[in-house]
Amino acid sequence: MTVLDARALNRATLARQLLLDRADLPVFDAVAHLCGLQAQEPQEPFIGLWSRLRGFEPTVLSELLTGRRVVRTHLMRRTVHLVTADDLLAWRARHDAMLRQRVLGTYRRELEGVDLGELAAAGREVMADGEPRSMGDLARAVADRWPAAGHRPLGEMLVAGLLPMVQLPPRGLWRTTAGVRYALVSSWLGREIDPPVPDDSDPVGQTLVRRYLAAFGPAASADLRAWCGLAGLPAALSAVREELVAFRDERGRELLDLPDAPRPAPDTPAPVRFLPAFDNAILGYHDRGRIIDDAHRGLSVEGARVVLVDGRVTATWTVEADTVLVTPLRRLSRAERGSVAEEGRALVSFLSGDESDRVRIAAPSG
Repeated sequence: MTVLDARALNRATLARQLLLDRADLPVFDAVAHLCGLQAQEPQEPFIGLWSRLRGFEPTVLSELLTGRRVVRTHLMRRTVHLVTADDLLAWRARHDAMLRQRVLGTYRRELEGVDLGELAAAGREVMADGEPRSMGDLARAVADRWPAAGHRPLGEMLVAGLLPMVQLPPRGLWRTTAGVRYALVSSWLGREIDPPVPDDSDPVGQTLVRRYLAAFGPAASADLRAWCGLAGLPAALSAVREELVAFRDERGRELLDLPDAPRPAPDTPAPVRFLPAFDNAILGYHDRGRIIDDAHRGLSVEGARVVLVDGRVTATWTVEADTVLVTPLRRLSRAERGSVAEEGRALVSFLSGDESDRVRIAAPSG
């Protein structure tokens, strides 16, 4: 079985994630291809798409949100993702049990004795008028029935675990700061989520496997599980295995992939790319060694914005006073500094509306 080293996997990831060469895809198609973008920080998807798409116009993404073709919702790993409305409708029921269990993992003691079916019914009754509400408002509306549970556990279970909900604009619009207001998916989209499919081969899971590999492969089943939070999708993997090709990584793990998906040569040049906080190019794997060194793995869950140099996490970045501040994690060569500065100038121009092109590269951290 062919062994793919970390560099080969890195180039495959960059190609699938549209980071090897900016794509000419429409914004909607890019969101769909990427299986959504992690979006608990509302402005970060704009940076992620700018780094991936040629000529990206942020107002297009805002219009997709207000036009209800793209939504913000709790989904993979119980984190807020920006996904297409179609994917939310198709995938949400398959994530229901995981979402509930993850909320219970945080609030099991507080929610002890709360009948979740009754809580869901109470929440639906409150939301039936179609009016958007904050999580706090929804929790307060049902709290009299479960006073011991507390508002936060009740609210999180309702908006992230029990009721298919979306976060409404203006939350998540370009250059807009807004609180979180929720509406039922059925109210916002005028459609119900697809019901669970009583099929042991897990057809929704099969779709998730194919879509994940198209955006993240080659990958192990543990990587798939780390991305979606579901328990490995064994039935789905078994059902689609004959469609797939298999490799091994340098640790001996089996990696699965779509046969015709891009796997560029390991020596393919990789441009500098600035990634937003919590980008799924890093978080979408259990083994993140293909793109980030173990010594810096913590950055991927701390919300650090990172810079890829030669395809690997090599610096962090922030913005202060219309200046992109880059802090390398190692010493950069003169050519690397030049490439980082050039991409950084393009980024700050995008973020500032062409008001600035200032970049400052600090001494390496540590």
